[in-house]
Amino acid sequence: MDLYTALLGGEVLIDTFDGKVKLKVAPETQSGTKVKLKGKGFPVYKKDNEFGDLVVTYQVKLPSNLTEKEKELLTELQKIRNNGNN
Repeated sequence: MDLYTALLGGEVLIDTFDGKVKLKVAPETQSGTKVKLKGKGFPVYKKDNEFGDLVVTYQVKLPSNLTEKEKELLTELQKIRNNGNN
């Protein structure tokens, strides 16, 4: 998921074995956070119509090729964060 969705929250579309699922992402979700989707995993061995759980691990993709304006805004955000932590 992108940095902005991880920070601000939103929705992501996840591919499962039986189609796509829309997941809500809580604000300030960290990379590596795991979410369990009950019944969306592999079929259970020798049990008809039973499926295991699918574990999704969020990976936050950082933006690249930033514009000068984006760098400027991130620098401002960094200053705000640093001033608040002193």
